[in-house]
Amino acid sequence: MLRIVSYNIHKCRGLDQRVRPARIAEVLRGLDADVIALQEVVCGHEDQNGDPDPSTLTGRDQARYIAAHIGGYNYVFGENRKHRRSGYGNAILSRLPILAAENYDLTASFREKRGCLRADIQLPSGQVLHLFNAHLGTGYIERRRQAHKLVHESALKNPRFYGRRIVLGDFNEWSRGLVTELLSAHLQTVDLRPHFRRLPSYPTFMPFMHLDHIYFDPVVKLRHFAMDRRRQTLIASDHLPLIAEFEVAA
Repeated sequence: MLRIVSYNIHKCRGLDQRVRPARIAEVLRGLDADVIALQEVVCGHEDQNGDPDPSTLTGRDQARYIAAHIGGYNYVFGENRKHRRSGYGNAILSRLPILAAENYDLTASFREKRGCLRADIQLPSGQVLHLFNAHLGTGYIERRRQAHKLVHESALKNPRFYGRRIVLGDFNEWSRGLVTELLSAHLQTVDLRPHFRRLPSYPTFMPFMHLDHIYFDPVVKLRHFAMDRRRQTLIASDHLPLIAEFEVAA
């Protein structure tokens, strides 16, 4: 069984307006995921060189800090733009080997630059899982253009990735739009209705929008799905983490 988490960490800024990467790391440690897809990650430069020592990392490089503090994870980072001279984008953390990674530019307007980070993850069976971690824009027309860029021969529709694809992240689409239609034409999705009375995942305390989604190939069988609603999670970010457990067929 493969446990995957998708989580928009909001630059590690909680609802109390404090930036605390350690709090995000604590949330993720409790989820015990094999693979973690993070959105809105800030990656600056730490003060020391070499392998990270969790006791000395300051949290400026949030992906590195979180990977070090939950322990046993490799990570890749896809920068989409700059945030106060630091990199800003998506990250994928994995206990399993990451064979390759590529960041796709989904920018489709004069608005904020957006992207999708792909990581090719080697499963214990030797199979390769292609994980796409996306963060789309807030504008309606912007998202329509980004959807076409995501579902393109150079990215999701590349035949090299067929069979074992999981696409997840913050799609900023709270009702069925072109993003949902295009991805659903190629992949299955998590139907949240049997799982929750309240569908939304954003914002954490009074959720009224369902922005975070998971799509997957039919050979990737969804066995369990949940949202993390622990007390510390409600404070740590403005999104709730999605937790999905998959069985990958041969």
